Amino acid sequence: MARPPNGFLTALSADDYELIRPYLRTVDLPHDAVLVETGETLKRAYFPHRGVISLVVELAKDEHVQVAMIGRDSLLGTLSTMGEESALNTALVLVPGVASVVDLDPLRIAADQSSTLRTSLTRHGLAVYVQVQQTAGCNAAHPVESRLSRCLLHTHDLSGDSRLLLTQETLAQMIGARRNSVSLVAHSLQQADFIHYSRGHIQIINLAGLRKTACECYATVKAQYERLLGTR
Repeated sequence: MARPPNGFLTALSADDYELIRPYLRTVDLPHDAVLVETGETLKRAYFPHRGVISLVVELAKDEHVQVAMIGRDSLLGTLSTMGEESALNTALVLVPGVASVVDLDPLRIAADQSSTLRTSLTRHGLAVYVQVQQTAGCNAAHPVESRLSRCLLHTHDLSGDSRLLLTQETLAQMIGARRNSVSLVAHSLQQADFIHYSRGHIQIINLAGLRKTACECYATVKAQYERLLGTR
């Protein structure tokens, strides 16, 4: 049988994949579904085929800020395989899709049996950490237009889709900005014919234009993913 279309799974050696293959199953990723909340125990690892999972930090006054995204090239649950049982962030479905899942106990056992599988999990965990630290610097230092362009490009890469369902409130959480600022910038990007935006529906129509508008953080994270994971 063909392997599920997830970068982590397709990159595994035949022996490593066989260690977890019997435990894999497929689930839907419904829009806005909460996979785990901060402090809870994550019970399953998720390997998206389609869709994007958002890692979110919850602040006071019911504010939320996205710190990283996980898509079809990686997995949710690397830290949990390394012994950290409590989730450090809330994970929710940003872009709906489909994922393979495996309970964490057999995945931990498989990682104990294979040093190459452990290494792969570690490198994917490092890739998410790169995202987190770059996002923190980006949100603190770069203008809203650059941050929004960076985030749209990243979401496009992870989901493989140029049509996205993202409200202004969600976009504001993704880049740590005010909703009215996002509205102004989205209008500006639409005027430039980079995107078409209407009532939460975004269609990316000019990737090259968005790349010119995005800050260096997009290329930096992309390069680190290629280094750590071998592809992107």
